[in-house]
Amino acid sequence: MALLNDLNDSEALEITDEIPSRMPILDRWLEQPLTDPPEEGDMTEFIHPGVFVEEVSFRSKSIEGVSTSTAGFVGATAVGPTDGPVRVSGLADFERTYGCGCPLTFAGTDAPVDNYMWHAARVFFAQGGERLFVQRVIGPGERRPKAAEYELGLRKLGKRPEVAVVAAPGEPIAQTLIEHADRTRYRFAVLDSERGQTLDEVAALRERIDSAYAALYYPWLRVHDPITKSEIDLPPSGFVTGIYARNDIARGVHKPPANESVTGAIGLETKLSERDVEALSARGINTFRVFGGGDARVWARTASSDPEWKYVNVRRYFNYLEHSIDQGTQWTVFEPNGEPLWATLRSAISDFLLTEFRRGALAGEKPEHAFHVKCDRTTMTQNDLDDGRLVCIIGVAPLRPAEFVDIHIGRWTANHRCP
Repeated sequence: MALLNDLNDSEALEITDEIPSRMPILDRWLEQPLTDPPEEGDMTEFIHPGVFVEEVSFRSKSIEGVSTSTAGFVGATAVGPTDGPVRVSGLADFERTYGCGCPLTFAGTDAPVDNYMWHAARVFFAQGGERLFVQRVIGPGERRPKAAEYELGLRKLGKRPEVAVVAAPGEPIAQTLIEHADRTRYRFAVLDSERGQTLDEVAALRERIDSAYAALYYPWLRVHDPITKSEIDLPPSGFVTGIYARNDIARGVHKPPANESVTGAIGLETKLSERDVEALSARGINTFRVFGGGDARVWARTASSDPEWKYVNVRRYFNYLEHSIDQGTQWTVFEPNGEPLWATLRSAISDFLLTEFRRGALAGEKPEHAFHVKCDRTTMTQNDLDDGRLVCIIGVAPLRPAEFVDIHIGRWTANHRCP
């Protein structure tokens, strides 16, 4: 199947299902008139007289939307297993498996390191996150993990298909996270800027990355540390993944996770002026802003140079659509590749997209303006049919954020005369 953005043939994402060739006996049966009985063996055999009950389902095939609010963190913790990710549903659950939030000590280093994984889990749940998979990594000889250990940890995390957003809190492995998200296709990476980076340094970091499956956030946020009772600067990814989850649960993945309040933040590591925010936003760097009363807010653009995938919600919404349709159409590989299958597939996908349209996730005043589904002889060549390949073309018009809202205000002046 090909899922198209904005109802055009650009940016086609091919998803193909291999369909076995139709059996000859079924070919002969389909060619018979509808009044003819099926061939022997096609009906239930009754050996003796009586009443027999047989369940027959008339329910059409349906597609269910996958979860998008589940996050996955990779990093060092005080204790815990390293053989695979563990799901946690709260900070107390995290601590039972991975220990407390005390600073970490590694072999070969003298100074302890802030436990960014514990802090990230804490703020993730504080923002409204509910499901988190944690993959602990550690270097050889209990040393601090490096890129190779993080790559291995991400491969283990890749075995959990329900994870939709990934991060490595506080670790400078942006390219590793991007490669993981690009490879899995249905995941989105939240990238941290490095601690203490200047505006020029974070701009240089942004120039080195280009992916629609990731977003870069700057600067670090300042919070009260419940352990030391002092202020501490934390990487953005824990906050952002929690905001994504809160937004998905409350409004849906199609809603931009922007202009959202950041619970627990009392300031920023680096203060930004209006000019700084404008310069960074123009480069596709998401900044945090603190308004009156200490209310911190966040923006949401991807790290892509392609304007088609400029916004986080558009990319993540297409991840959701593709993943849902992929999982919901696995049954097609067991069906003969003919018009009955095509009609059933068109109906299932159209019903799924109609539900999305009705809940306000697609643009357009009518369903035909919001999406179309084609699966017939015009989408497949004879070679496709001979090879058992099914091709379905899906066009979708997603909603895009109203970043710049023009407000026109009219006022009656003193010279106004009532009619």
